[in-house]
Amino acid sequence: MSLDALLQTGSLWRAGSGNVRRRDSREGGVDSVPTGFAGLDALLAGGGWPVGTLTEILCPREDSRALSLVLPALARLSQQHRWLAWVGPPHIPYAPALAAAGVDISRVLLVHPGDRSDALWAVEQALRSGTCGAVLGWLEAGDHKTLRRLQLAAEAGHAWGILFRPARAAQQSSPAALRLQLAPTANGVDVHVLKRRGGWPTGPVQLDMDLG
Repeated sequence: MSLDALLQTGSLWRAGSGNVRRRDSREGGVDSVPTGFAGLDALLAGGGWPVGTLTEILCPREDSRALSLVLPALARLSQQHRWLAWVGPPHIPYAPALAAAGVDISRVLLVHPGDRSDALWAVEQALRSGTCGAVLGWLEAGDHKTLRRLQLAAEAGHAWGILFRPARAAQQSSPAALRLQLAPTANGVDVHVLKRRGGWPTGPVQLDMDLG
């Protein structure tokens, strides 16, 4: 199933317009994308977010810090003419804020699934398509088998899969290559690394963010 099938569904909105070149996800691909936070990069294998894998970010669903954490990398990926697919976000992304962060909003796809089954299907198809630089999914629940399917899809499409899940998911096993848990602070967030490739759990690393 290609991303074209997803584009034909009535639940998907594409930001921007015009003809955009699609390229194979392995064309000039890299294994990691810098996070934009030096302290976090120092803890991660490859010095950034791992590409072709799942990253789980455990936090309250409405916490804007989680999105702020990945915005620098999304900006980089959007400049590589690859789609950024958002599946079931709690709020419609504010386009001016994305643009101010350097994200090319013409590369943003919003998917509004009808239910959990539709959400999982959309995340998997977008990851596997080979045309998405990143796929963001907001999932309240997901068993190991389901997450394993998403991990394999990310590998097949060489995409960065980002799953935002509740803090209680920390007690569950997961095939994700990277798992982070966020703890809000007055000026930003403490990031606890629960799982990472090539190292033990570590942290927290304190990150300052402009939350205005």
